[in-house]
Amino acid sequence: MRLPNFHASGFTFRFPSIAATPKSFLALILSLACTLSLGVDLPGVAATPSAKDKKQKPDPALKGLPITELSADEAILHALNRLAYGPRPGDIERVRQMSLAKWIDQQLNPNSIEDKAVEARLQDYPTLRMSTAKLIAEYPQPKQAEKQAEKQALRQARAQTQQEQRRSDAGAAASSAAQETQTSQTQSGGSDAQVATSTADSPQQSEADNPDKPAPMKEPAMEPDAAAKGARRRDALGGDPNNIPRALAEDSKRPRRIVAELAVAKITRAIYSERQLQQVMDDFWFNHFNVFAGKGEDRYYLTSYERDVIQPHALGKFKDLITATAKSPAMLFYLDNFLSADPRAAQRQAMERAMRQQARYGRFGRPWPPRPRVNPQQGVKKNERGLNENYGRELMELHTLGVEGGYTQKDVTEVARSFTGWTLEKPRQYADFKFDDRLHDPDPKIVLGKKIHAGGMKDGEQVIDLLAHHPSTAKFISTKLARRFVSDNPPPALVNRMAETFQSSDGDIRAVMKTMIWSPEFWSREAYRAKIKTPFELVVSSARALGTDVDTALPLVQWVGRIGEPLYQCQPPTGYSDKAEAWVNTGALLNRLNFSLALAGNKMRGARTDATSLLGVNASAEPKAALDRAVQVFLGGQAAPATVETLQKQLDNPQVLQAKLDDARKQVDLGVIAGLVLGAPEFQRR
Repeated sequence: MRLPNFHASGFTFRFPSIAATPKSFLALILSLACTLSLGVDLPGVAATPSAKDKKQKPDPALKGLPITELSADEAILHALNRLAYGPRPGDIERVRQMSLAKWIDQQLNPNSIEDKAVEARLQDYPTLRMSTAKLIAEYPQPKQAEKQAEKQALRQARAQTQQEQRRSDAGAAASSAAQETQTSQTQSGGSDAQVATSTADSPQQSEADNPDKPAPMKEPAMEPDAAAKGARRRDALGGDPNNIPRALAEDSKRPRRIVAELAVAKITRAIYSERQLQQVMDDFWFNHFNVFAGKGEDRYYLTSYERDVIQPHALGKFKDLITATAKSPAMLFYLDNFLSADPRAAQRQAMERAMRQQARYGRFGRPWPPRPRVNPQQGVKKNERGLNENYGRELMELHTLGVEGGYTQKDVTEVARSFTGWTLEKPRQYADFKFDDRLHDPDPKIVLGKKIHAGGMKDGEQVIDLLAHHPSTAKFISTKLARRFVSDNPPPALVNRMAETFQSSDGDIRAVMKTMIWSPEFWSREAYRAKIKTPFELVVSSARALGTDVDTALPLVQWVGRIGEPLYQCQPPTGYSDKAEAWVNTGALLNRLNFSLALAGNKMRGARTDATSLLGVNASAEPKAALDRAVQVFLGGQAAPATVETLQKQLDNPQVLQAKLDDARKQVDLGVIAGLVLGAPEFQRR
């Protein structure tokens, strides 16, 4: 089957020839509708008449909120899509009964909400409660164990060879022994080469041999075939959702299981937690302070990073959040700040040792040893520690001021100098934060025109305080929050009010959120369904909308990766984009629809959906009634005419009717109907 070219919003879409199966035809048709509707310009979805044209009677459920353009159901749906991961069956009515303002107030104070049920679901994932030291001990790198075994075998082989040489006699026996030794050495050389190759293939092992070398920004290799291995690693959290890799099995002791359990827990909390805003904020801040799980030891540090750094500070003071991330082993390792040192530190330490030696000789009345001639090249290590500017740059560009925050390259260098000595103790054993004064640059620094000279670790803390209270930080953080919760291009007036609250409240994140939520802009018609769901948001909101019983969340994790957002696998420090253009393309939309059909149609392992209970038994007898009911349940009764027309054209399809073309009796497959509606452009928006 070959489909023609279509033009929309200046873009041209050409579909390749494919096998004309019913499901692929449905997917292509609906993905076309999505692409046309979800153009980068994000035209508004045709819905109910604007509230501006028709005055609405105030609804008691909306009391205390500046809502004038949305109906009560629209406002509640809007809140559940922005401050939560979408409604579950019955949520809109529950929020209406308790009032929307009260629900929001509870979400802003998550500790007031009972959430034991979701914690019970997480009891089966032991790594979530482990310390970093225990994770390193219980989930070692397979390569490390293999390397140690090979070295032990080599030592035994060499010892045996030496013993045989000592026992050999002259003549033929000696010749025979020599020949045997030569063969053994050749074999040993091959084994050495194999060990060297393994070390070269594994970035983590090269780091173990040279701890002063920055860890590369990629996941260590596990097998000789790098290409095949890379594919397996990508498949681990984004491959076939019904084929769980051995490394992620319940009894596996491989490090990848740590990240897999983190991802499963993230999905589980997002679907089932009553503290929905807490989960949304956790995701927002982790993305803001992104750390890549595939970089060396960071896979061991991420559990504590999310549990002990991000989650406790998600609605607290921004300065406390920055300080916690700056001291976290995950961030120190990811941006290599644990290696950053004053370039003069080695020379200074050598001089201090010399002075101590001289003092020791003088104290005991001994003659000083002759002073050796100093060779400038002598004692200089090949990989001598020096200043690393990675963290200093990202701290200002991504974490606080923003790329247009008014800093210079000189400021980057000065900030990096301020954070010298912020390092890790035993990074491959327990990885605790440590300030090493010997590596710190003690001289004064000038950052953004301010003198930094508090001394020692306080230099870095002084920089954090300066950046946390800078007006550019207030505007940058407010813009990112407004972009996440309001629109891709948030109203400047709203951002300015949020920035004012940020500064007046000493960076209180909860106060900034209140200013945003209690603003007319947040509840405007323009903001309604103005955001495109990321793959993670789509997967979670679909499971919530369907009321899916998720017994095993790993297939959902893999679907998130397949659609384009593998969890904890974003390599750049920028994190994943929160703008539509990053997620709107034909291939991604096709995967989104395939996911919706699989979830709603019970084609996914570990997830059970009962579409009949949602749409009603009577709907299964009439396709149009089933479609109308699905639009009401999943889209709030609002769908663009183009969407409805596209869906209605599929109602006679055998895939929908669960019958062959010549069957007289037909019954609607409600799972397919639900999946199609969840794949519609309106559900892709939030």
